[in-house]
Amino acid sequence: MKKTSNKGKLFFYWGWNRASFSNSDIRFQGNNYDFTLQDVRAKDRPTDFTFDYFHPTKITLPQTNVRVGYFLSDNYTISVGVDHMKYVVESYQNVKINGEINAGTPFDGVYNNDDIQLTHDFLRFEHTDGLNYVNVELKRFDEIGHFIGINHKDFQLNITEGFGAGVLFPRTNSKLFNQKRWDEFHVSGWGISAGAGLNLTFFKYFFVQSDLKYGYIKMPNIRTTENTEDKASQSFTFFQKTIVFGAKFNI
Repeated sequence: MKKTSNKGKLFFYWGWNRASFSNSDIRFQGNNYDFTLQDVRAKDRPTDFTFDYFHPTKITLPQTNVRVGYFLSDNYTISVGVDHMKYVVESYQNVKINGEINAGTPFDGVYNNDDIQLTHDFLRFEHTDGLNYVNVELKRFDEIGHFIGINHKDFQLNITEGFGAGVLFPRTNSKLFNQKRWDEFHVSGWGISAGAGLNLTFFKYFFVQSDLKYGYIKMPNIRTTENTEDKASQSFTFFQKTIVFGAKFNI
């Protein structure tokens, strides 16, 4: 069977993800407070599967992945994409707090490794529209179907692996103390990642792909209120599972 050449082809895909996150220390800073919450738990927020997944005005409601790329050779691709994850701090968990609050709230005080519960009147904090990792990836692409007896011209099984880096452009939904809720996009930091996956290409131009990706995110400048002097900072690792559908074509 003659091998199909990929060199010079463009590709595009769209799909969905599930993500998990390591615990994170989150520091909040403002004119009248500077405190750190330790080992804060967070989770993703998947949307139940409905036909809204395909509605043009609602396609960002699920946790989505979109990417466009180019085959530099038969085996190497470069691409740019957005991993639209969702990150939600779990409410009512108990964590340790260190620092000081002097903002005219019921939570004012000096804290030294004290316990505090993340009630809604103290903090709501999430990147739900979303934790947007805008990144460039370099990946290797190898056909492996012949190892397991897949030699059909219309079906190719491939393995892909590589790494990426980019910026975090979250829309952070934050409500701290009695301050007005903040919910706007803001460049907040950077991330790096590595991953591997399986790709099934059929009829030369269409494919379905599933990836596992592990990464590190550092966000030193998260907007938390309408006051530009208020901010949060955090870093954590993530593990992402994806299923995407795409096409590749000659240019």
